[in-house]
Amino acid sequence: SRLSLSLCLLGINKMAGIFPQDPALPIGSTLTATCSVSPDLGLHASSLFWSLNGHRLPSSSYSVLSPTALSVTLPGLPASRQRSGDNLVCHNHGGHVLAGSCLYIGMPPVKPVNLTCWSRNIKDLTCRWAPGGQGETFIKTKYTLKYKLRWYGRERECEEYNAAQPYSCYIPRDLALFTPYEIWVEATNQLGSATSDVITLDILDVVTTDPPSAVSVSRVGDLEDHLSVRWKSPPALKDFLFQAKYQIRYRLEDNSDWKVMDDVGNQTSCRLAGLRPGTVYFVQVRCNPVGIYGSRRAGIWSEWSHPTAASTPRSERALSGSCDSKSGDSNSTLRRELKQFFGWVRNHAYGCGGMSIKLYDQWRVWMQKSHKTRNQVGKDLSRTHLHSYTTTTHTGMLTGLIESFVSSCLNRSAFLVQGNPH
Repeated sequence: SRLSLSLCLLGINKMAGIFPQDPALPIGSTLTATCSVSPDLGLHASSLFWSLNGHRLPSSSYSVLSPTALSVTLPGLPASRQRSGDNLVCHNHGGHVLAGSCLYIGMPPVKPVNLTCWSRNIKDLTCRWAPGGQGETFIKTKYTLKYKLRWYGRERECEEYNAAQPYSCYIPRDLALFTPYEIWVEATNQLGSATSDVITLDILDVVTTDPPSAVSVSRVGDLEDHLSVRWKSPPALKDFLFQAKYQIRYRLEDNSDWKVMDDVGNQTSCRLAGLRPGTVYFVQVRCNPVGIYGSRRAGIWSEWSHPTAASTPRSERALSGSCDSKSGDSNSTLRRELKQFFGWVRNHAYGCGGMSIKLYDQWRVWMQKSHKTRNQVGKDLSRTHLHSYTTTTHTGMLTGLIESFVSSCLNRSAFLVQGNPH
């Protein structure tokens, strides 16, 4: 029959006791425990019985050693059902608890692995690791993060552990810069101990930061497939010498898959091009601080900023997406050559000082608004801005644009007033 579960706090009292008391054993061990009662209780050992975790053990496992001593043998012990220990209890014939012992059946710890640390804004240090082996020892195992300066200083222990993240520890203050630390983790339980590999790091080499702030997403005039993204550098690092790298990711409102723009560089704005017209997009930005105080190592990516949403203007067309400044060699080559050409025109053609790459964007708006006739050059440009194309098509397209811009400039009339870009 099932008995009430006793807590592992009974120990040995003056009238009865169990030996061994609270043993720790490897999984698969065989244990023989003895319950001894005082003669003053007037109980004979043959009237006693045993239970384990509230379940009565069969009498076939008992041995009467004396009128006041009854043993039980437990072969092939499985892992403890609870970290506080399994409850082995000795009862009198009426079920009254005489004595109890906690059995800790498990495994010794294995060397902790994957120790990594990072500093948020150079103010603190957080370290995380994973237990070695299968990770489960089945008995309470203590993990201690230790650290010291590499060439001097005393060994110290991290004190702020997070119950929600059991394999991590937080060091909030009193950290030295420009001096490497040695950091390691020790795991101990009643069956043994193990120590992780020692890692060596400089705080400046493992810096992460808060996500970029003031992220905003807006339309680019009437361009149906563009959105402009702007943000500010993390404020906590504004007083430190570093060069930030940024990443952008975005997704459709009804889609959980993010598209990541890997190489935005250190600019704090980017134009997403080739988006789906008339669609809501969610955008996030994150930061990687590089070269803080001259560190030669890349930092650690921050968390993503909170999602910011914006919609593109409606259109009948649907296109795929890319970041305008990094949308591909074709688009980059086109815009670079246009910028070079406009610079030459401003310097050599009278009345053309106001020409810039903005005219190219204005031309694209005009093309999108036009629902009547489009010549082949216009079609090629609209397609080629987002997809790969041959060198021959690219050259012809660029030549057509140049002719249009030069003609409009020399005629001293606004480019968009033209009835046709050619």
